[in-house]
Amino acid sequence: MIGVLGGGQLGAMFASAARRLGYQVAVWDSDPDAPALREADLPVSAPFIDAAALERFAGPISAATYEWENVPFSVSAALEQHVPVRPAPRILRLLQNRLDQKHFLATHGIPVAPFCAVRSLDALAVPREIGYPALCKTATSGYDGKGQWRLAGPHDLQALQSRLGQQATSQSGRSGDSGWIIEQFLSFEKELSVLVVRGTDGDSRTYTVAENVHEAGILRTSRVPAEIGSRTADQAIGLARAVVEGLEGVGVFCVEMFLMADGRLFVNEVAPRPHNSGHYTLDACTVSQFEQQVRAVCGLPLGEARLLCPAVMVNLIGEDQTRVLSGETLRGLLRTPGAKLRVYGKKTVRPGRKMGHVTFLAEKGETAWETSLTLQRLLTNPAQPEVR
Repeated sequence: MIGVLGGGQLGAMFASAARRLGYQVAVWDSDPDAPALREADLPVSAPFIDAAALERFAGPISAATYEWENVPFSVSAALEQHVPVRPAPRILRLLQNRLDQKHFLATHGIPVAPFCAVRSLDALAVPREIGYPALCKTATSGYDGKGQWRLAGPHDLQALQSRLGQQATSQSGRSGDSGWIIEQFLSFEKELSVLVVRGTDGDSRTYTVAENVHEAGILRTSRVPAEIGSRTADQAIGLARAVVEGLEGVGVFCVEMFLMADGRLFVNEVAPRPHNSGHYTLDACTVSQFEQQVRAVCGLPLGEARLLCPAVMVNLIGEDQTRVLSGETLRGLLRTPGAKLRVYGKKTVRPGRKMGHVTFLAEKGETAWETSLTLQRLLTNPAQPEVR
């Protein structure tokens, strides 16, 4: 039995992959409606601070992993006393803190945007060497665009200081205790990501570079292969491998980066788990990112990471699911050659919440992209006619 900390859609997809390889799965999540709990042989629904839940979860499992990086470090560290936890808790703690992560990358020669640490609200400022525009991010607990703000000039900085100060007052000073990071805003040409899998023996696999588009900080589309030159693709893969080898990580990692107009690459963030931009691997690769996670966590040989055909993944966010699953839109989508619909089974629809995705497969990348555009236009412009 393998234990998974976190019960979202990534955990559910992991559970499905584990079961195909003959494993049972335990899932621990505080939300009783978490999708992965319904896929679990041992569902544990309790807060992560619950000692009895930790004992119930840890007892029958032989190894553990994460599907979400904001799991408390203390839980992973406690589990490590009983079973292998992959990636290791030390890596989780490092990557949970944006400042620690940036320092690690910079000291290992990985190019990152110029940044500085802000330890207190009174010290919140944009240094001259970084300048405007800049980004302010919380050091911890940020994801999908949450906990970060773009600062066009001093007026934005003053407004943010006021806002954060009000939050700190209303939360008895707890807001921002972990500090912030100020980064130079990079006017990038493309957002890229690379999945890297590393096994217990140091063997590794890298997937094809994906090209991503975000809306309001949330991934909207991923296109594979990315529309970049072979030299840039090799550089991106080399950077991603260097990051994971530097971490000495075991498991699946997603390395997100920016491609600048002059060809330079900067690493933005690293996730110690399967990633939304890697969902295409479920339908377009010989071995999915989730099966690779099972193999790495269990100390098995890694699988082939070959791309079988080009793909475009489109996220269904919030009310997108309602539109796509209704009437002729659903019928049209299911009639579309190469379209693969996956719905996550979340019971509550909220703005910004990932509810499912559609992957479009084709022999040529341009065909997959063109086929996906009807759905993309519908989701970004609700006035568009339905897919038929």
